[in-house]
Amino acid sequence: MFKRLREDIQAVFERDPAARSVPEIIFCYPGLHAIWFHRISSWFWARRFYFLGRLASHIGRALTGVEIHPGATIGKAFFIDHGMGIVIGETSEIGDNVTLYHGVTLGGTTWQKGKRHPTIGNNVVIGAGAKVLGPVKIGDNTRIGANSVVISEIPSNSVVVGIPGKVVFRVEGEKRIALDREFMPDPQAIAIRSLLDRVKQLEEKVDRLPQTGEKKNDGGDRIHESDAGHADHGTDHGI
Repeated sequence: MFKRLREDIQAVFERDPAARSVPEIIFCYPGLHAIWFHRISSWFWARRFYFLGRLASHIGRALTGVEIHPGATIGKAFFIDHGMGIVIGETSEIGDNVTLYHGVTLGGTTWQKGKRHPTIGNNVVIGAGAKVLGPVKIGDNTRIGANSVVISEIPSNSVVVGIPGKVVFRVEGEKRIALDREFMPDPQAIAIRSLLDRVKQLEEKVDRLPQTGEKKNDGGDRIHESDAGHADHGTDHGI
């Protein structure tokens, strides 16, 4: 028990530069409180005290703004930053060293019983407001950008952004992806830039084409057909 508490506190120190002391973390971090409430509710749930499990979960939600169903499975060193508005569904499975920011939803897409919520791998970071919906699997070491909506499986070592979420960057092997801005590209900006480049190429091709109604003289200069006609007419009169 105390080992898990130390892991929880250490996870905050490692992933929140604003954390300054152990008392501050223990008393002032609602995300950490939500995790502790979940352990209590999960203990009741595993022993089929379903009402007590839901009651403990509901109290935790009221006090922290984080809703974690007691049936959800959560690994070690789980960190919730800020926390407000997070929802984690009943059949969600979360690996080790996972970080969630405020407003994240791990939700379902069906009213049928059974597995209907996401499975999150190890070392995953999910940005503020992101939604991961359905029984999809998110691979290890993945980064999901803020406000993305993920509805399909994501391979390991990926960066995902957009609605619906698309993989825009991926690292091969076990190397982890940093949280630097360079790894969170804007796919819309990239698409617009590609279109502008294509338009420029087409304009250059058009400029190289002979203009309508023009032809070249023996010297290679362009002359208009109407001018050529006037020149021919003048020559006839001269004869």
